Amino acid sequence: MEGIALGEKLFFDPVLSIDNSISCADCHAPEFAFSDNRQFSEGVNGTQGNRNSMPLFNLAWNYDEHFFWDGNTFSLEHQAFVPVTDSTEMKSTWIDVQNKLQNHPEYPTLFENAFGSSNIDSTRIAKAIAQFERTLISSNSKFDQFLLGETDLSPQEQNGFSIFMDEARGDCFHCHGSDKNPLWTDNIFHNNGLDETFTDLGLGRVTGDPADNGKFKTPSLRNLAYTAPYMHDGRFATIDEVINHYSEGLKNSATIDPLMKKVGQGGVGLTTSDKADLKAFLLSLSDYDFINNPAFLNP
Repeated sequence: MEGIALGEKLFFDPVLSIDNSISCADCHAPEFAFSDNRQFSEGVNGTQGNRNSMPLFNLAWNYDEHFFWDGNTFSLEHQAFVPVTDSTEMKSTWIDVQNKLQNHPEYPTLFENAFGSSNIDSTRIAKAIAQFERTLISSNSKFDQFLLGETDLSPQEQNGFSIFMDEARGDCFHCHGSDKNPLWTDNIFHNNGLDETFTDLGLGRVTGDPADNGKFKTPSLRNLAYTAPYMHDGRFATIDEVINHYSEGLKNSATIDPLMKKVGQGGVGLTTSDKADLKAFLLSLSDYDFINNPAFLNP
């Protein structure tokens, strides 16, 4: 428990940034399911990258332990480690962060409580933050309650789920899970037909394999009510735009995922009614209790 409490304090503390101006929570805010409502998050001095912040929840079940949109980190601890020195994020150095925390009136005691030693280093900082992040569990959406027999879905939500699971209509479940995989992601990298050519290579930048160009990690569909904008670059402001993309906006490219079976027709071609029902189902995956859990808020 001491490690979790320490990680939570560090997550919300701007002391990790070079000028004490931003914290992890500035790009991963609880009210947005630990994501950011801006298209591109802002680092120190307003510096921007070219991606939208991924939400943080149910991270302990990321079985391949690759994080970020392009999978460039290999563990949750590494994911917590990277932003501190990133030039578009906190722009600090680990020596500076360690010195600030070591000379802080509270942190040496907190590290003593968590690790049995008041010595502070980057490894322990990252471990503490990762401990807190693993507690961010979202499991009480309306659909979760439906699976437990505690509530019923509306006819619209039920039809939306049927569309989601139907290969001839929505065909969403291959990448985004199902009632049998309520993480609502396969944690795999796909080219989902956003572009014909790529300015951001995604996984291909990490692996160096051209066959991976344009592939990005499948985000969970949980908490979509709170995590707009959508896609790796935040190009879609609304769920309706996302649905329209898969319905009639798919673009072909050399690395398009085979699961995008109807890319030749531009998409799955949903009716207006089907789109509304699918959206109703997707919204039933949002967990109001998660974004309001006092255990996850700024201590």
